[in-house]
Amino acid sequence: MVWVRLVVLGLLSLAIPLQASEPPNPTAGPPPLDTGSLSFPWSRLRLPGYIVPLHYHLVLHPNLTTLSYTGTVRIELRVENNTNWVVLHSNRLRITWATVLDQNLRRYSCLALPVLHHPTHEQAAVFSPKILSCGQKYFLFLEFEAELEEGFYGFYKSSYRTSSGETRILASTHFEPTSARTAFPCFDEPSFKANYTISIRRSPAHTALSNMPVVSVYAAPDKLQQTHYALKAAVKLLEFYEEYFNINYPLPKQDLVAIPDFQSGAMENWGLITFRETSLLYDPATSTGSDRLWVTKVIAHELAHQWFGNLVTMEWWNDIWLNEGFANYMEYISVEATYPELQVDYLLNTCFAAISQDSLNSSRPISSAAESPTQIKEMFDTMSYNKGACVLHMLRQYMTDKVFQSGIVRYLRRYIYGNARNQDLWDSLANTCSEDDFTSDEHCYNRRQAAKNKHLDLTTMMNTWILQKGVPLVTVARQGSRLLLKQERFLRTTHPSDPAWPGLQQGYLWHIPLTYRTDSSPSIHRHLLTTPTDSVEVGEEVGWVKVNVDMAGYYLVHYDGSGWDVLTQLLKDNHTALSYMDRTHLIHNAFQLTTAGRLSINKALDLIGYLQSESHTVPLLEGLAHLEAFYRMVERIDIPDITQNLRTYILGYFRSVIDGQTWSDKGSVSERRLRSELLSLACHLEHRPCMEQAKHRFTRWLDSNSTLRLPADVTETVYSIGAQEDRGWEALLNTYTRSLSETHKDKILSALASSQDTNKLHRLLELGLEGHVIRTQDLDSVIVMVARNPRGHHLAWSYVQKHWSTLVEKFQLGSFSIRNIIIGTTAQFSSTEELSEVRVFFESIRKQGSQLRVMQVAMDNIQKNILWLQRNLGTLRSWLDQGIV
Repeated sequence: MVWVRLVVLGLLSLAIPLQASEPPNPTAGPPPLDTGSLSFPWSRLRLPGYIVPLHYHLVLHPNLTTLSYTGTVRIELRVENNTNWVVLHSNRLRITWATVLDQNLRRYSCLALPVLHHPTHEQAAVFSPKILSCGQKYFLFLEFEAELEEGFYGFYKSSYRTSSGETRILASTHFEPTSARTAFPCFDEPSFKANYTISIRRSPAHTALSNMPVVSVYAAPDKLQQTHYALKAAVKLLEFYEEYFNINYPLPKQDLVAIPDFQSGAMENWGLITFRETSLLYDPATSTGSDRLWVTKVIAHELAHQWFGNLVTMEWWNDIWLNEGFANYMEYISVEATYPELQVDYLLNTCFAAISQDSLNSSRPISSAAESPTQIKEMFDTMSYNKGACVLHMLRQYMTDKVFQSGIVRYLRRYIYGNARNQDLWDSLANTCSEDDFTSDEHCYNRRQAAKNKHLDLTTMMNTWILQKGVPLVTVARQGSRLLLKQERFLRTTHPSDPAWPGLQQGYLWHIPLTYRTDSSPSIHRHLLTTPTDSVEVGEEVGWVKVNVDMAGYYLVHYDGSGWDVLTQLLKDNHTALSYMDRTHLIHNAFQLTTAGRLSINKALDLIGYLQSESHTVPLLEGLAHLEAFYRMVERIDIPDITQNLRTYILGYFRSVIDGQTWSDKGSVSERRLRSELLSLACHLEHRPCMEQAKHRFTRWLDSNSTLRLPADVTETVYSIGAQEDRGWEALLNTYTRSLSETHKDKILSALASSQDTNKLHRLLELGLEGHVIRTQDLDSVIVMVARNPRGHHLAWSYVQKHWSTLVEKFQLGSFSIRNIIIGTTAQFSSTEELSEVRVFFESIRKQGSQLRVMQVAMDNIQKNILWLQRNLGTLRSWLDQGIV
């Protein structure tokens, strides 16, 4: 998932902890200088830039019995201003000794130096009575001690259980974005890149892993057989990246390590990538096709970081998208090239997810200010990952693959082992243009040549996508032989008739690389839209126009006048005239416009009427996803007539494709995903054949004492049906405690959370909070799973309110887990009363210091749901009544 700006220590114990040797004796020496007359010398969150770390010599001695550790660090420093102070990061560490050495490693002071702390800023300051002179090098030597952390950050404890039931302890690290300072004193900012020498004192019974040599895939011993696919994929992907970037991987080894307790999906430590077990381990017997795709994507993402993030690092966290957006996009490029059989089409869903958040007023620009640790953690979100990837895809499609690849190679070579900003990327891409490229009308940019060409320079164009929030809506209308174009900011919670509309539109303008296709030519036409309105010539003979070909651009399209009717008829008559990506894009755009009140829901429903003829899984799943979302919303708020009619419509209209599914693991990844989704939905809608088949298979599984192997693609559906009865629920919980496959356990957990018994749902939440049967790393998933259950949404929300302080203590403010909990427990709400309750709770925790951007996102989502019901419920009821009749 993420990148680290320091070489990371990974320590893995593969045995029950023995008594470790005693920690080293503290350095003998005189008492420290008196600190009574000193005050902390620095008031800013970011460290001063005039002391630069060059090299760390770090020694750690963990004790896995006492769950504590001691350490020393000697940091070589370059001083760029005369000063008496060294200010660096330290959080929850006890610094027991501090001194400064000159460049010959002689003590610069005869006394131990005083250390002051600024807990709020997580900083420590060491005072030297002798001035540290500009232009000189010194060594800061510190001794420190701490307990192994309880959560998922810094140097923390973890454990795993063997197949024989034995519990073993290990210690691991997770530093990004601001937690290296909780493991050892350091300059914990991305621009302070330095070299490291790391030593670990350990018992011979333990295994220690760090960033340099020893090559393998590591996991708990009983799970090593699940690492074979990951190792094979990693080798294949690493070779692809070396060729694509034209830069060899610079380290002598690359370990992949599955950590039992891990909050994020993975962490791209240079030479030692750590993973959550579900992101690395693949068992063909219990893993679905989607599980295989997920493992491949995560490995591709983390390996891309070895170049984007580790080799070249963003200068500050406001540009974290340079790491995460690139890694997200490169996983798409690399998996498509190395595993074409996986049929990588998830970029559409990546962009759909970005648009979903970016069309709310609570969104943020891709590049945003972030100073505090909480603000920095919040930067690891949909905007940095998904929107960053989609904007890069748009740029690559517009500049051409060759020019884009040449530009990023130039960027990596120019800033290798250094730091970079947005502007550095644009300059590197612009300088790939040759005079021939320009005169031959290639889509290539160069500032010096911009005046000679119709295109604006790249920086101007890309700043409209990186430095302003939101997603544009392009409205197109036919007027004779011309296509009229208008751009505006797309918002799902505000309508043009609202008084607030003009203010929310003011100042927003994008440089949009439009693409379109017509029925008169197979060619893709291009136009750069840089003004609020414009027009292009398409010809009188053109019957239909499809804008944003294969969703190459990050924008939505509204077809004014008869435009939607023309495209609806086209899909009905000959849907293959458009690519499957274009068909999917049309479905997505139509329902987004419906949510915003810009298109009647009956128009969107008419558009997907052709799906009975659809043979491609991607548009089929997109249409079904919207119908399922409608069903779950009306089911939750208990509107019986619409719920029943929508169930009847879905099961009737898609009966042939539902009944055509086999209860097996056969087919391509996309076919297997369709099977999982369809059968899950059919059973949820109480489709009798589906229910009977699932009950039959679950009964056989129970009778086999849980040893019968079910097809992985239908396991979750079978378990969900079986979990509705007491015996089945308890059997599943028992299986959960014994299973060694984390992907299998995820499916069981989802089934357990589908129970209609609120007592069982409450028990699940308690087990998650306790952290023994259900690991704490999965607590946020448990809460969200319960919240998605109509019987559990208020239960989950109440649980979050009651245990908020405990949740923040476990996961940290701004973390993905906290954001997942907030969004997941409020996403189902759709009434003004629920919105008011959420607002009151958020106000109460703001007073306690819990200030998060995600709170406004959650309230915008609820407001969106309220407006959807107001705008569409009546029309949906009428449309269903007519269709059912």
